[in-house]
Formats: sequence, structure tokens, C-alpha cells
Amino acid sequence: MKKIIFVCGIISGLISVGWFIFSSQVFKLDLSVKEALFFGYASMVLAFSLIFVGIKNFRDNYNGGVISFGEAIKVALLITAVASTVYVGVWLIDYYFFIPDYMAKYAASVLAGLKASHASQASIDKQMAQVAEYANTYNNPFLNALVTYREIVPVGIVMSLIAALILKKKAKPATVNV
Repeated sequence: MKKIIFVCGIISGLISVGWFIFSSQVFKLDLSVKEALFFGYASMVLAFSLIFVGIKNFRDNYNGGVISFGEAIKVALLITAVASTVYVGVWLIDYYFFIPDYMAKYAASVLAGLKASHASQASIDKQMAQVAEYANTYNNPFLNALVTYREIVPVGIVMSLIAALILKKKAKPATVNV
């Protein structure tokens, strides 16, 4: 079971960060905040599809073709934990070593969006104060990690619940041949 969890979790984590790394570092794509969020969460959903693979593999190859909801959710949540940790670790390395100006770019993007929507100055000031507070949170590695876990873990939990519900399989009752 450990091998399945680590293999699926690590691959899932790498898929979840793949879009961000390739779009921002390799292809130098300059996406709006909304586009980046869309593609980021889409890559998380794609990455967490490995939860289905992990549960099915465990059920069929190591558990005699049966798995309870409880066992399935355990496997799924452990895969989620490994994948989320990979995601957070890669993000922290990327943020602190390769894109330390991320929050400044984010603030500029938010400000441009607010100005384009003709928001009032009071609204702009309020939003920019929130962005400044958020940037301050990101400067603390521990809080940065917690915020980053908060991004990915809910997606993993939802995918875990769906996978466990779909893949649970009870043992067939034994038949008696007379």
C-alpha cells in the first residue's frame, strides 16, 4: 500500500505543479490571475485523478478485488497528503528562489483588473490593503505553506470522496453448491 500511495502521490504532486512551472518558467506565459487560477485548479483535478488509479490498484492487486469506503478513503487521503506536500514543497522553492517578486506581480495584476473594471478608489484601496496583507503572509514560509496547503487539499478531499464512493466494492457473498 505504501508504494501505491507514494508513487501515485508523487506523480500527482508533480502533475499539479507541472502547469505552473512550465507556463511561468519554460514558456514564459503571462496569464491573468483568473486564467492562472483556472489552469492551476484544472491541473489539480487532473493530478488527483491518480487517486482513482491508486485505489483501484490497491483494491484489485492487494486487497482481493474488494475495498470498503473506509479503506478507499484512507488510501485516497494519503495520496492527497503526499501530492499536496510535493505541491507545497515545489511552490516554496519556486517562490523563494525563482519568483520572489510574485506578490508584486500579483498586486499589479489585481490593480490593473480593478482599474479596468472602473472600481471606485475606496474599493481599490480596500482590495490593495488585502493584497498587501496577503503579501505579508507570504513572506513567512510557515504561513506561506499553510496558505498553499489550503489551495490544494480541498480539491484532493473532494476527489478522494468521489473516488472512494465510486470504487468501493464489497465482497460477493459466498455461494454454496449443493
